[in-house]
Amino acid sequence: MRFQQIFRLIGILNFFLGLSMLAPLCVSLIYSDGSFAPLVYSILITSGSGLIVFFFARRIDSSSLSQREGMAVVTLGWVSAGFFGALPFLFSDSISSITNAYFESISGFTTTGATILSDIEALPKGLLFWRSLTQWMGGMGIIVLSIAILPFLGVGGMQLYKAEIPSPVVDKLQPRISETAKSLWKVYLLITLLEIGLLCLGGMPLFDSICHAFCTMPTGGFSTLNGSIAQFNSAYFEGVITLFMILAGINFALHFKFLKGDFKVFGRDPECRAFLLILAILILLVTWNTYGTVYSTVIEAFRYAAFQVSSIITTTGFVTANYEQWPALSQIILVLCMFLGAMAGSTGGAIKIVRIILLVKHGYREIFTLIHPHAIRSIKLGKKPVPPDVVNSIGGFLILYLGICIVAVIFMSGLGLNTVTSFASVAATIGNVGPGFGLVGPVNNYLSIPDVGKWVLIFCMILGRLEIYTVIILLVPAYWRK
Repeated sequence: MRFQQIFRLIGILNFFLGLSMLAPLCVSLIYSDGSFAPLVYSILITSGSGLIVFFFARRIDSSSLSQREGMAVVTLGWVSAGFFGALPFLFSDSISSITNAYFESISGFTTTGATILSDIEALPKGLLFWRSLTQWMGGMGIIVLSIAILPFLGVGGMQLYKAEIPSPVVDKLQPRISETAKSLWKVYLLITLLEIGLLCLGGMPLFDSICHAFCTMPTGGFSTLNGSIAQFNSAYFEGVITLFMILAGINFALHFKFLKGDFKVFGRDPECRAFLLILAILILLVTWNTYGTVYSTVIEAFRYAAFQVSSIITTTGFVTANYEQWPALSQIILVLCMFLGAMAGSTGGAIKIVRIILLVKHGYREIFTLIHPHAIRSIKLGKKPVPPDVVNSIGGFLILYLGICIVAVIFMSGLGLNTVTSFASVAATIGNVGPGFGLVGPVNNYLSIPDVGKWVLIFCMILGRLEIYTVIILLVPAYWRK
């Protein structure tokens, strides 16, 4: 383990994180909202500390990062980004508690969208923009951004990319990993700009359009309004955001191939077909279940069902309805969505559809083997056989995911929270969804959670964003042995 190299890379990451605060600083100047000085202090501390670490760490060699070092950079980079991202909230006194400020910051970078703010609209415009920007950067990954714009470092980026991109199998689009990262960011930026344009076309103010697009594409869910998207009460805005939530839930490698001229790529991909089919079935079920019981017309029921199911399954977390007042079946479907997630290679969280597909195929193969004990049957995704080690890692991932959920729910219950809140808060944070049920429902926030509980949920958010293994491996003693 070359610790100097790890800290040098984290120093570079923090330097550029500080520079990214120049964007909300410009917003603060435009609106004269009083957040200028706090942002200046944050920039100086973040970029300054990054430069200090960069120059005082021993010079790195030109060899590639090992997988262990890549995981350390990603995990520690995310933890430090959460700390420095909290500085604007603390210096402006918008959030006075360190725990609450770190919770809000990590919720942004992990694209969870869980908030402790009761009056979001009271925040200065500069800080509202910073909240949205943390999600936009966290969506595709500030680590991926770093390896895309820092080829001069001379270190291999594949280990960083593998640790950051939430997918069982890394899809390398270009020969060089930095080119792959740049390609993904170009697609990400293009779709974001398209959404901004469509929201402005419908009459949404430019500032709100940018912020909501910045929180849609990373499937984040932060809003500039207390009532989230529901406050607009616009079918047009809901339709546009629903479309882009679904786009954000699809593997960005498929978007890249589509833009390169492969127009049938979505239909050929088995995970994409399964994702869209599951999404359509769940929307229709919720529409049927809420029609006549909550909403008086089919169109109204479909409007709210489509938005809410798309929001939860892609782990975005925008809300347009108080789904806690929906029938039990619809609530159970939304809980299921919190665990399912969208496609691997998307900006969404949770388990991911490809893992569900492979686990089902694995279960069927075991049954088939019992009936035909001498048969040899491989697991395939589409027409490609899946290596056994990938299937095994998915089984391990699911065990860890559910095991951590159980332990965390028990811990939260021990803090005095009711069963619904304990379960929903853990499911919504480890799945990077945001809103849950009970005290953390769609019309509430996480402020009432005890501070100790918030740190447990912070850990869950980081685990969920970095796909469990990247974080857990740092806690294994064997990882630190030579």
